[in-house]
Amino acid sequence: MMRFIAIRLLLAIFVVWAVATIVFLIFFVGPGPGQVVHALAGRGATPTTIADITRRLKLNEPIYVQYFNYLGNLAHGNLGYDYYNEEPVSQVVARAFPVTLSLVVGAAVIWLVLGVSGGAIAASTRRPALDRLITGVSLLFYSIPSFVLGTLAIWLLYYELTRSGISFFPAPGYVPISQSAIGWFKSLILPWFTLGLGLAAAYTRLTRVSMLDTFNEPYMVTARAKGISESRLVYRHALRPAWTTVVSQFGVDFATLFGGAVVVEQVFGLPGLGYTTLHAVQQQDLPVVMGMVLAGAVIIVAVSFLVDVLYFWLDPATRAR
Repeated sequence: MMRFIAIRLLLAIFVVWAVATIVFLIFFVGPGPGQVVHALAGRGATPTTIADITRRLKLNEPIYVQYFNYLGNLAHGNLGYDYYNEEPVSQVVARAFPVTLSLVVGAAVIWLVLGVSGGAIAASTRRPALDRLITGVSLLFYSIPSFVLGTLAIWLLYYELTRSGISFFPAPGYVPISQSAIGWFKSLILPWFTLGLGLAAAYTRLTRVSMLDTFNEPYMVTARAKGISESRLVYRHALRPAWTTVVSQFGVDFATLFGGAVVVEQVFGLPGLGYTTLHAVQQQDLPVVMGMVLAGAVIIVAVSFLVDVLYFWLDPATRAR
């Protein structure tokens, strides 16, 4: 177990270093000498700002000095400075991260509960009509783009209900949990379901197919012949092998959404990581773009590491290697 964790940890560190190096090559070497400082300073930068950037990043030094200075700053948690808004990039990331974390965790609960339970019911039911209904609804939500589903949710559940005198769902926007726990919850209900329903549909199909394959295994036929109850057969013997597939896919989806939930964040006005990165690109705020790329890489690698450890614990065949 410890050997497995050590190898995965070294691999994670290597991936983060590789991403950091690629970012350095793109933003510090790619623009060419003399252009880096102007790209980082942004539009309308003053000579004082340009001089400050040159001094901080040692841009007048050889490229290898700049590289080791860059890695040293990252090792100390320094993601750079946002000259456009005059604040450290780490503060921008720290402000956006809780928003995306709240969105992704809430949506993950929804897509796991609905997806796995729906797939288990569809696979184990003796009613073909119920199976077709569950798979049909799953296919419907899987086919609807998240921005269409989000727009429909705002129109029907916020706009139309508010016009009718029912004001449960608030206007698009984000309420920090430190400001109001109830406001935080209500502001994220629609984004949670918008993001979660599409992925729940995918997990329904994934769980259903995995369980149907398991039902045909010889040990399942033997267990049924021994008189094991149908509920125990489904949830103790058929569903458990499906969890390894679900966990593997869950790690990919959960990590990806930290940078890939930009559409839902944009529709509902949630100032998360994707929303902030998109606006930084539009403003040509390169320090924030660099910081968001690096922060996203660290988050994805960390989640992938935790999922690998969980998968190692769930799958006996992996531990036997």
